[in-house]
Amino acid sequence: MKITILTDNKKSWVLPYVKTIHNKLSKDHAVSHVYNIRDVEESDVLFILSCEKIVTKKQLNICKNNIVIHPSELPKGRGWSPVAWQILEDKNFIPMSLFEAEAAVDSGDIYIVDYIELQGTELNEEIKHLQGIKTVEMAIAYISKWPMVGKPQEDYESTYYKRRGLDSSELDINKSIEENFNLLRVVDNNRYPAFFYKDGVKYIIKIYNK
Repeated sequence: MKITILTDNKKSWVLPYVKTIHNKLSKDHAVSHVYNIRDVEESDVLFILSCEKIVTKKQLNICKNNIVIHPSELPKGRGWSPVAWQILEDKNFIPMSLFEAEAAVDSGDIYIVDYIELQGTELNEEIKHLQGIKTVEMAIAYISKWPMVGKPQEDYESTYYKRRGLDSSELDINKSIEENFNLLRVVDNNRYPAFFYKDGVKYIIKIYNK
């Protein structure tokens, strides 16, 4: 098989796990990794992993199957930052859906559903690590069973998460640490650290565990 992996952010958290997928699949298949959709050549399978730009229908037509791994139980939780939103909803059981990419975001047929289970103590890096390990497992499982027949999503159950921005990391200083804790779990200490305003002054908080 010819397999291409697309990640359009060269600083993405998923890159170490993409490398693992590449190394595992390269033993039996021709695998390439690209950072721009324009560099995708005709392939049996295109993995679209942690991409920030939407791939158009014309671009999807290049490959036989176009695969996304999204951490929610689709069609619920379509959209942006589903892990963060679910943790903020106080959830520790995070479903993950491997599905066929379509022009409409997160709407394609589902091939595999799995999950990660959190203890409620993990911080952002640990959460991403568990998500990355499961991403590798699901990608390998899909290729081992390719081609697969997917199950259509039920559109009437669909829900959407909005995009999170830098202002999404603002703490409410009128709430306790306990009440702010899930937000502290999902902030990134370097890219989008937690912060709050006091008397017009902005303060940044970074969180670590031991």
